[in-house]
Amino acid sequence: MRIFAWLLAASIAFLPRAFAQYSSMPMTAQLPPMPAQLPDLGDASGSDLSLKTERKIGESIMRDIRFREPSYHDDPEVTEYLNGLGARLSNAGAGPHRDFELFAIRDATINAFALPGGFIGVHTGLISATDNESEIASVLGHEMAHVTQHHIARQIGIEKQMQLPVMIALAAAILLARSRPDLASGATAVAQGGAIQTQLSFSRDFEREADRIGFQTLAGAGFDARAMGTFFEKLQRSSRIMDSGSVPGYLRSHPVTSERISDAQNRAESMPYRQRADPLEYHLVRAKLRAEAADAQEAVKTFTDAVSDRRFANEPGARYGLAVALLRTKEPRRADAEIARLRTNGISSPMVDTLAARVRLELGDQAGALAILKAALVRFPHRRPILYAILGTLQEQGRFDEVLATLAEPLRLYPRDPKLHEARARAYAGQGKRLLQHQAQAEFYILQGSLRAAIEQLQFAQTSGDGNFYDLSVVDARLKELRAEHARELQDAKKR
Repeated sequence: MRIFAWLLAASIAFLPRAFAQYSSMPMTAQLPPMPAQLPDLGDASGSDLSLKTERKIGESIMRDIRFREPSYHDDPEVTEYLNGLGARLSNAGAGPHRDFELFAIRDATINAFALPGGFIGVHTGLISATDNESEIASVLGHEMAHVTQHHIARQIGIEKQMQLPVMIALAAAILLARSRPDLASGATAVAQGGAIQTQLSFSRDFEREADRIGFQTLAGAGFDARAMGTFFEKLQRSSRIMDSGSVPGYLRSHPVTSERISDAQNRAESMPYRQRADPLEYHLVRAKLRAEAADAQEAVKTFTDAVSDRRFANEPGARYGLAVALLRTKEPRRADAEIARLRTNGISSPMVDTLAARVRLELGDQAGALAILKAALVRFPHRRPILYAILGTLQEQGRFDEVLATLAEPLRLYPRDPKLHEARARAYAGQGKRLLQHQAQAEFYILQGSLRAAIEQLQFAQTSGDGNFYDLSVVDARLKELRAEHARELQDAKKR
């Protein structure tokens, strides 16, 4: 994946200065074995990184993931599902509430990783490999604990005078070590004596702390407390029958010992048994990812056999996955028949509605697709993937006035949604309104964390030649504001 190649380059570029500082520093002492009721490993404020700086580090890495990484899976339905799940876990967690942003990486390996500042990456292979939602939640709870306990910042042991680019490079190296150990060796090769390798993986004590806090979060959010031990055991079992090069990435970056599995199972035994039915959306998201990951014809055969032989954990999920696969093989009529069966069985879901609209579009029925989506938005008014689908359909038909009219209320409700600003920029572009196009595009870049790109767009707006005095005044004021903010960021970076 290109993201890891970029992070490797960034690490090699910036890490030598950091390594020079660390070569004269003693290595972090290992904590003694912990009792069954593990305390927090010190106050999170013990890190030299402020919450604001941690967030900036995470945003910097996320900016490159969004704009440079082709495996970044910008699927609104998958993203919405992950963030809904993350919100449930965050609300159930102990301590102050943290804002998390979860995102998907299109990668068949079983892995997940945490970035500073509350960003959690989830490989699509992890979701596909789970048997129930509690297994995903157990992994996310663990990763979120790494964030809330500031393990990345504490593992680095950053000095206050270290500049922000070096901090970002070190965080990038940690991400490499946890997600792609094979590439991380390139970053560590520039270190003096390799002592930095100890900094690149979470310590055993940090992993145990994340297990403990993640378990508490999992149980507090109402998930099956046994899932953590079950999933870890499943991964360990699968690694025994694989070649050494095929060990699941999650095991390479989070070594799962028999002790950790036993601890998780013992904690679960102390909890009352709680039977939990997985929500439909979990089955639909997992089926969608499975149908999109395999070869299209192979996916059709797999889901067809599952439906015919009734070998499935959830029939709506299996039929939905079959419909997704059939769209990939350009068989919209068969896909439409599967959706009709879902409707007949009383299945109502925003994901079924958006898929039904895609089928109608493939059949050339644009009016039918829009009718499905607009009716769905009435039933599910706060599900933004439906709104995005409506905007995209109108955009493709050149109905730019309707796009802008449709955007008016959502932009008031969700002013920080970058997709809405991007849709507005495209609509203005379709109308030939260049100043407004660049102005809207600038707001998109601001929300994606790229001030330089936003400033450039506003400069384009200034020279567009189609704005009135009022429009130009608004652009000039916004440009002045962004330049000042960018200058402050550069000054802050020099002080660190």
